Amino acid sequence: MEAKTKTLGSSLKVPIVQELAKEKLSSIPSRYIRHDKDQLPPPDVSSKSEIPVIDMQKLFDPDSAESELLKLHDACVQWGFFQLINHGVDPSTIEMMKSEIQGFFNLPMDQKNEFRQREGEVEGYGQAFVVSEEQKLDWADIFFAHTLPIHLRKPDLIPNLPASFRDAIDAYSGELKKLAMKILNFMAKALGMKPEEMEALFDEGMQSMRMNYYPPCPQPDLVTGLCPHSDAVGLTILLQINDMEGLQIKKDEFWVPVSPLPDAFVINIGDILEIITNGVYRSILHQATVNAEKERLSIATFLSPKLEAEIGPSASLVGPETPAKFKKILSEDYFKGLFSRELDGKSYLDVMRI
Repeated sequence: MEAKTKTLGSSLKVPIVQELAKEKLSSIPSRYIRHDKDQLPPPDVSSKSEIPVIDMQKLFDPDSAESELLKLHDACVQWGFFQLINHGVDPSTIEMMKSEIQGFFNLPMDQKNEFRQREGEVEGYGQAFVVSEEQKLDWADIFFAHTLPIHLRKPDLIPNLPASFRDAIDAYSGELKKLAMKILNFMAKALGMKPEEMEALFDEGMQSMRMNYYPPCPQPDLVTGLCPHSDAVGLTILLQINDMEGLQIKKDEFWVPVSPLPDAFVINIGDILEIITNGVYRSILHQATVNAEKERLSIATFLSPKLEAEIGPSASLVGPETPAKFKKILSEDYFKGLFSRELDGKSYLDVMRI
């Protein structure tokens, strides 16, 4: 089993923020206070409506496919983020997943502790990218696990969850794998890539899920729920669990809040897709904020190439006029490097530049 469930990294054990929040602190511990918070202008609320919305039904409709594909391409070039409507994922599968995630974080602490991250591992209940005892911490708890292919699942995590939660993950992970491949194939078409290049990288790729719980915070302006970063993966599909907003993306030096549309997914380009597209599509800095009144929950589903794949600019997109901007690296080595570092902007992508 050990050979099948490779450990790609680790994260130090830290306090559970949900438990800290229950103590009704008048001030928060210094380790969560970020004096270096990005001193940018306040979020440009007027830009909310500008975040592109892509209609998947239109991508499949011969009458609208061409114009919607161009809209998708522009969204990936200009924003790196878009909302996807009419995506075709079964609503009951989504609602079941939302309910089970809420239920997990509502469990008594002793039950959740059964899923705590083990020493030397990054998967489990706790926090990610904590590599030193000195670094600042996010005001959040996560449950992170590899979900596909099934042989990558840690035997002590998903198999030990309540049956209803396991069933929800099985259904949701399968639906989102199919959705991700449809999106990637449309992106390949828009880029002029050979479709088999995208298929070879991602069709048997690695899927993981990060379930996020952001408790209320007595001093929300001093902390981050998730510090500014780009996603190191290929593609991220985010689902808002409850009605509390908090995602912001950096656009033209402003932090722009994202208001998820009903029944939509928020999709974003990861660093690996920036590498594969040789910089045509860009991963974008984003962060999560918290508030004083109410918890926020979300789930990010990540799709990455299979561990044996070589990550590098697509051969279709490299030529005399467009030389490669990034080095090639084995997927497994890429992720081991990622999880050995603190989460910090787009710094890991910079390591990959030529």
